[in-house]
Amino acid sequence: MSEFSPTPNEESVAAVRERWVERTDTFERVYDVVLGIKEPTAYTEIAELAACSENAARKHLDRLAEMGIVRADHDARPARYSRNEGYLEWQEANRIAEELTTEEIIARVKDIERELDEFEERFQTPNLDEINVFDHDDHGRIHDLMEAVGEWQTARRDVRLYELARRIASNDGHVVPA
Repeated sequence: MSEFSPTPNEESVAAVRERWVERTDTFERVYDVVLGIKEPTAYTEIAELAACSENAARKHLDRLAEMGIVRADHDARPARYSRNEGYLEWQEANRIAEELTTEEIIARVKDIERELDEFEERFQTPNLDEINVFDHDDHGRIHDLMEAVGEWQTARRDVRLYELARRIASNDGHVVPA
């Protein structure tokens, strides 16, 4: 029996990539790639990752920038693009607004705010930056603290998302009243 490796072999990766290229058009591939990057990335590198020409990548990236999905830095050489985190948050908040009533959203925000209060009480600070999980020698304690800090960060993000969703739901799909 072969040993398990969390990293797929090159053959498997190539097969998945080939199916992705065959089943998606160029725009979809550029969109998929740009949503997966976390740092401003040259359009030439995005083209390579999206298996398309540099011209096609740039054309689609500029279209995505016009749509507000990505940010473009045309002053960089070559031009660099990055995903627009605000767009992704709006998209998720919009999904929440469609799935839940305003009352359900408000109730969820209250629940999350209680969680935030519990984190502040547990760590005796409202400031996540004051917490150093590596101040401990015990690996288990460090792991538990890292997990708690991650949950706290998620709760803070969720309050923002649900508050945005409440505004969208309360204003007939708009962030601000029409």
